[in-house]
Amino acid sequence: MKVISAAKLASLAPYAAIIEALKEGFKADITTPVRHHHETSAVATLLLMPAWSREWTGLKTVVVKSDNAAKNLPTVQASYLLIKNETGETVAIMDGTELTRRRTAAASALAADYLARSDASTLVLVGAGALGAHFVRAHAAVRPIKRVFVYNRSPEKAVVLAAELKKDGLDATSVIDLEKAVGQADIVSCVTTSTNPIVRGQWLKPGAHVDLAGAFRPTMRETDGVVVARAQVYVDTREGARSEAGDLLQARDEGKFDFARVQGDLFDLCRGTVKGRASSQEITLFKSCGTAIEDLATAIMVYLRS
Repeated sequence: MKVISAAKLASLAPYAAIIEALKEGFKADITTPVRHHHETSAVATLLLMPAWSREWTGLKTVVVKSDNAAKNLPTVQASYLLIKNETGETVAIMDGTELTRRRTAAASALAADYLARSDASTLVLVGAGALGAHFVRAHAAVRPIKRVFVYNRSPEKAVVLAAELKKDGLDATSVIDLEKAVGQADIVSCVTTSTNPIVRGQWLKPGAHVDLAGAFRPTMRETDGVVVARAQVYVDTREGARSEAGDLLQARDEGKFDFARVQGDLFDLCRGTVKGRASSQEITLFKSCGTAIEDLATAIMVYLRS
């Protein structure tokens, strides 16, 4: 059995490779039962995410610990088990936290490859936590990102992340005035655990793409209902969106959205049954809740490259 650390996984899984693996994964026949979701304490959520194809079975265990940031520890702690169906043997155990971060960012970049303008070069990142750099780098793998504005509730974290991104050759700066930054953005990527709207619909310019990946409960949201009302809405999976996408569920409850307006999901986009962006001026929105398909597709790719 191979044991693949976070550092080894990162070296085996560049964003472009994950994006391609996910594209094939959403075309494939992969079974994903409803994930187990348990609130084990006031500050801990346990997620169990199984998935299987004809050749492979995978299981991810995730603990989302909301108080870990104060301890200078990752909010998400995870492990991934990969099984070869032919023999039933466990062929690899790998760091699920790094896998989750990379596949989550890659899923958003995969959607952006269908939904963002082809010339999108300015990105606003809302949230400078552990996922932030991954999202910028993943989007830069599919779009010509040159300028990045980083916004965070704690401005000092935005400063640190912007300095890190500068090392990638990006024109990255931290910002306090989010409205001004969003007004210039081709892509607005949100990776927070906010329960209140951060991005407002009236800030968006025509042609913007909104990428929402942080909020993972019905009680969470990163945008107001106007963002959702203005946008052509896509999701990773319809089932996940209807049960967990707080931005959409709360906009629906406010009378600004109906799930019948969902234009497509990643299955539709990857299989070509829906086109994606239809014009340079429309506003598009992708809401990600996560799916075990992404974990299994990424884990298989990592194992085969190891």
